[in-house]
Formats: sequence, C-alpha cells, structure tokens
Amino acid sequence: MSHISQYFILDQPRVLRNAFFPRKGLTPCPANAYDLHIPAGGDVSLHCRFYTGDLAFPSILYFHGNGEIVSDYDNIAPLYNAAGANLVLSEYRGYGASTGIPSFMALIKDAHRIYAAVKEELARRKFNPELYIMGRSLGSVSALELAADPALESKGLITESGFVCASRIARRIGGYPPEKLEPLEAECRQKIQNIPLPALVLHGEEDNIVPMAEAEAIYDLLPTKHKKLVIIPYADHNTMIFEGEEEYFGAISAFIKGEKGEI
Repeated sequence: MSHISQYFILDQPRVLRNAFFPRKGLTPCPANAYDLHIPAGGDVSLHCRFYTGDLAFPSILYFHGNGEIVSDYDNIAPLYNAAGANLVLSEYRGYGASTGIPSFMALIKDAHRIYAAVKEELARRKFNPELYIMGRSLGSVSALELAADPALESKGLITESGFVCASRIARRIGGYPPEKLEPLEAECRQKIQNIPLPALVLHGEEDNIVPMAEAEAIYDLLPTKHKKLVIIPYADHNTMIFEGEEEYFGAISAFIKGEKGEI
C-alpha cells in the first residue's frame, strides 16, 4: 500500500456504530476446512477459515458483510467448492475469532496482511497459487483496496452487493459536510479506475440497502474490458444466493474458468 488512505475520515464513533456490527463466535471446522490465525500487531489476531475443495482449484479470498462472521459460511462454502474454487473466509477485527476493534483504517491495512498470509499459506500447502479477491457489501472496501494494488498477483476481482465508497454511510446518517467526504470519494473512484484485473460485479435487483446504481458505478469505473455485470432478479441485499443460486454460482464458475469477456 503506497498511499495513506482517506478512510480515516470515517473512523468516528457515530459512523463506526452504523458500519460495523461485530459478534463473536466460532463453529468447529467442517471436515474439509481448517483455521488460520494471522498476527496483526500487538495482541491482535485475524482469523481466516480455508474451505478446501481441491488443491488444484484456484482460491477465492472472501471478505464478508458487516453483520456476518466466518462460521456463517460453513454451509455455503460447499457451493463455492462445487463451482470449482477453494474458499478462504477472512474475519475483521472484533468479529468471530478475531481480536481487536474494527475500524476503516484497520480494514484497509488488515486486507494487505491477510492477502500476504493467505498467499503464503497457499504456497506452503501446495495449493494452486491462483487467487481471486471477493468482497460482499462492506467487504467490497477490502476487495477494491487489494484489487487496486499493482504489486499483488491477483487473478480477478468479484464484488457482491458492493459499493464505490463507504462514505455513503456517513452521507446517510448526516453530519458530515460534503467537502469533508470528497477527498475520500475521489480516492475510491480513482482506486477502481486503477484496477487492471478481470472483474465480475454481482448485485441484487431489489437491493434496498445498497442500490443497484452502486454496482453499475463500479462496473462503469473499471477500466478493464474483461468485466461482467450480473444482476440477480428479485434478489435483495441478503438473498442473492437464495433467489438466483444457479445464476450466481454459474457466473462465478465461468469467471474463474476464464470466461471473462465484456458483457
């Protein structure tokens, strides 16, 4: 990370209370999964869970939504494995089995720590080294941060219910002069415009938490010709898999298999 992010602007108690909803908890690992704990300085440890389908599969590093924890994906991960990918679920500070206190600057910095540790773990266990980055809702902040880093060897970017900039949270709750948010919003737009990777943008047609216009904005800002926007009919912010499982996982499977043509 070669810049100091303007995301520190949002690290105020009123915004953080509306952005992060941490809860603790950790289920026993399913048969094909194992846990990794990543040191993040001081007494902070970040938890990841690897759901292994096949060592030959590419892997997806997944950053979840603001009200979820890794264990919520124990029953969903096999669907990613069936689509041809190993799934690596990462945890934010204060969530699940991770320690520490969540903030936007921690989100940005920890994304790089997690990516490096996951790449090292894939190499150590002789996985296929190909790694895709995926972010759902709040997780799109981490995913876009990593995808814009030219030093990383990522294969592609996937967003689900994502948004261009988390400043939308501050705008919704009010109290921020627009000019205070503009540097962050400019940074976020520029970040997306710097992403060279193939990209898959997934969004629910009936999402009333993050409107579909955010997905369209991400898609339009991405410079690559190898991008696809998939809108799941009738799905809202939290029902994409349930409303469109076949279309959702079909798009992910095609994407990681190299079918990345522009829509």
